[in-house]
Amino acid sequence: MKRLYKQAHERIDRSQIIHFHWQGAHYTGYAGDTLASALLANDVKLIGRSFKYGRQRGIMAAGVEEPNALVVLEPNSGYHLPNARATEVEIYPEMVAQPASGIPSINEDVRAWLKPLHRFMAAGFYYKTFMSPASWWPKYEEQLRKLAGFAPAPSQPDAETYDHYHRQTDVAVVGGGAAGLAAALAAANAGSTVLLLDERPQLGGELVVDAARDPEAAAWLARTRAALEAHAKVQILVRTTAYALHDFNLLLALERRQDHLPLGSRNPKLTRQRLHRIRAHKVILATGSHERPLMFANNDLPGVMLASAVSRYQYEYSVLCGSKPLVVGNNDSIYDVARDLVKAGTRPTVVDCRIGYDASDLTKLGVLVKQGYTVVKAEGRDSVERALIAKTAYSDTHGWVVGESPETVSCDLIACSGGFSPLVHLDCHTGSKPWFSTEHQAFMPACDKPHRYVAGSVNGQSNWQGAAAEGEYVGLLAAGQAANPVAAPKLLMVADFICPELGRDKIFLDMQNDVKASDLELAIRENYRSIEHIKRYTALGFGTDQGKTGNVNGIAVAAKIMQLPIAEVGTTTFRPMYTPVTMGVLAGSEVGLHSDPQRFTPMQASHMAQGAEFEVVGQWMRPWYFPQGSENLHQAVARECLAVRNSLGMMDASTLGKIDIQGPDAREFLARVYTNNWAKLAPGKCRYGLMCDENGMIIDDGVTACLSDTHFLMTTTTGGAARIYTHLETWLQTEWPDLEVYLTSVTDHWSTTGVVGPKARRLMEKLCKDVDFSAANFPFMDWREGTVCGIPARIMRISFSGELSYEINVQANYGRFLWDSVLEAGKAFNITPYGTETMHVLRAEKGYVIVGQDTDGSITPYDANMAWAVSLNKSYPFLGQRALTRSDTARAGRKQLVGLLTDEPDKVLNEGCQLVAETGSKAMIGHVTSSYFSPVLGRSIALAVVKGGLDLLGTKIYAKPLSYEVIPVTIVDSVFYDQAKEKSDGEI
Repeated sequence: MKRLYKQAHERIDRSQIIHFHWQGAHYTGYAGDTLASALLANDVKLIGRSFKYGRQRGIMAAGVEEPNALVVLEPNSGYHLPNARATEVEIYPEMVAQPASGIPSINEDVRAWLKPLHRFMAAGFYYKTFMSPASWWPKYEEQLRKLAGFAPAPSQPDAETYDHYHRQTDVAVVGGGAAGLAAALAAANAGSTVLLLDERPQLGGELVVDAARDPEAAAWLARTRAALEAHAKVQILVRTTAYALHDFNLLLALERRQDHLPLGSRNPKLTRQRLHRIRAHKVILATGSHERPLMFANNDLPGVMLASAVSRYQYEYSVLCGSKPLVVGNNDSIYDVARDLVKAGTRPTVVDCRIGYDASDLTKLGVLVKQGYTVVKAEGRDSVERALIAKTAYSDTHGWVVGESPETVSCDLIACSGGFSPLVHLDCHTGSKPWFSTEHQAFMPACDKPHRYVAGSVNGQSNWQGAAAEGEYVGLLAAGQAANPVAAPKLLMVADFICPELGRDKIFLDMQNDVKASDLELAIRENYRSIEHIKRYTALGFGTDQGKTGNVNGIAVAAKIMQLPIAEVGTTTFRPMYTPVTMGVLAGSEVGLHSDPQRFTPMQASHMAQGAEFEVVGQWMRPWYFPQGSENLHQAVARECLAVRNSLGMMDASTLGKIDIQGPDAREFLARVYTNNWAKLAPGKCRYGLMCDENGMIIDDGVTACLSDTHFLMTTTTGGAARIYTHLETWLQTEWPDLEVYLTSVTDHWSTTGVVGPKARRLMEKLCKDVDFSAANFPFMDWREGTVCGIPARIMRISFSGELSYEINVQANYGRFLWDSVLEAGKAFNITPYGTETMHVLRAEKGYVIVGQDTDGSITPYDANMAWAVSLNKSYPFLGQRALTRSDTARAGRKQLVGLLTDEPDKVLNEGCQLVAETGSKAMIGHVTSSYFSPVLGRSIALAVVKGGLDLLGTKIYAKPLSYEVIPVTIVDSVFYDQAKEKSDGEI
């Protein structure tokens, strides 16, 4: 390998020398080099190790189809990028790169030392080998993960930003080769707005190589590129990969905006990458094709490359990939590659499985041309040193037959071409199925969706003139103008697949996943005959290259083994992403608070001033507990609980979901969505409601106040506010459009301060003079309008603790003032702010459920022991009512909500802990849903769902946490505190 003298069409800038680091060593390249071309120019052959066997691998391709050259960029930094392709990475000053594979290093890989065991490591060996003992499975997985895979994920936060951009255009053209350029220019000249996308840094695609060979191609490329860049209706995006095509022509494309720039000179105001969401009226796919490798023994040795890649490195980067090249293939393109290598000063050997091609111009130059031969094996210690070639013969009955007397050819490069596979991926993303063409020996795009066109190599064109003509034709069609169809493409003469004879030699199909031809034979022998099943059994095409070079060869091998036509075997499913996409650009700007924004109640500043610790509930930053001094969580919660039970506490309940419901049918609507009756709820009254889905399972609960006969205010759980609002609107708009009801989310409109405890009435009488707070005139589940601390308020007497409790609702802007005023006035009663952890303990002592914690989507009102909240005599059944009569829903032995008491009062169970009937049993009969230490009871309590639990009160069962303890517990009523409800009126 070496750098050639300056080439006419090279894309490197020799005036800018770039210094970079590879594996800790210092190298140089030129501006415009990819990491792959720079390494090749520096004669670096070993670029990685294979996935399973740890075999030495070198660069095989020059583009996104590269399976081997995976690298890590800027490791252990905020710019860490794992598993990038060296063929796509543009070098920049002081770039730091290292191989993505090698255990412990690329030079000494432990997997290579396991070579004697490779015979036992065929496809699926892990399914069969690591079966027992089951207790060792975690260890098996741990060790296998160490031995397999490539680069680890970054450990540092990403130092760069990403964004999303929405575009609309008349015509989107994917691909900047001859067909794409012609299509874009034709559509733009016809008056359409055009967006042209290409994954490479410059337009031209494979036409760059044609331009180096043909002056006419060079002139056409320069002329067309200049016209597009100057055209007012054309937008061009280079370094942009269209990685997905969805219904209605939604294209998703990844633009690499600053990846090629030095770290120190990247613009912090610009994003590193951008995801384009493109809505195009018409889409033209000029995506080209990828060359396929040949199948022969040791075809993964460094020095085995795709023939087209050898020419690309020669003309684009002025890199000669070998001094003694062997060019081998089954189609005419290999002779053009041989001519290129002659121009570079070498005398290649050409091996063609066919006979009859006129290569006299090459033989006159001293090139050895061996027609009727193919390569059967590559040999060499660390890279290619020689190749074994053998005679070939073709018959319609048996296909290609390879002779058994190989000849040896000395070489340091094998440039191979097994034909070309059109890039049908985007066309297939919306469900189209490619079809197999025997003329092209390739799967061709169906292009059967409306407003979609294909042109160029992806459609079988084999020269740039045909591709350009077809591009112009479809460009005019996409712009709505009539055009004369182009002539049928001049076919590239491609021979049928030469499938190898399977033996002990390793013949690789999928380089990235170490899938061999013999692996497919094994899968088929074990009756995996669908290509989708074969793929999953062998991992064919599972890598980051998505099988771009290996899948079609694998299909051909499977067809030969099963003695089926390739068309009948078919292809696997092509899915997005066409090439890997960074997690950063998928998230875009929706990270941190933009991804999961923090919501604050009006009292946030007061909570912070009081030293509150917070937890996130439904995006709300809710006070978790209010530590004093050096208190920990448990100490603070114990103090807060006792304050509420014995004196007075206050809580910020502003986060509860609030839905304003108005309309003449509001009462009927509530009766349909809640399990209980709402026909007689009078203004000034509140009612607890239980909400089920259509399967009869509890999905939410809350208190709803009747403001008037046609006006109600519903509260929901904090985390369920948005979900329940959507649920209600869905049923109202789709199933009950006849109901005249209007919903408005008013969660943020109201601030709620809860005053809780035996002395709550005394404080409220001090704060509000225009409301009678006596138990007789302001009973439980009533609400009143009044003035609290000079602020108009709705005061509701409801409780989630079992104690006397008032919730003061004021317009949100007054929330902090009211909180601070209540806190100041409550000092006379030793008022104590408390948080959500204390709230959980208080409600659990009373057996009050939290939907989503004590229910899990499989609990009915009867399971929760809440039959009292179910009314079955409504004129219209409530949601889920019919489901409650189903045989499974009504059967005995369902999990039911009960209380648990441990034999040891200080033993607090883990939430989620499994419950069994006997100490030695492994059959789970339930699990713990809530568990706390109750300060007022001086012992642990727990809520749980247990099979048939309501019939097992007083029964001893056993808890089995992950610590493998066996903890005896007794099933009890779920109400632990004040079962007689003597505390609900507070101090009288």
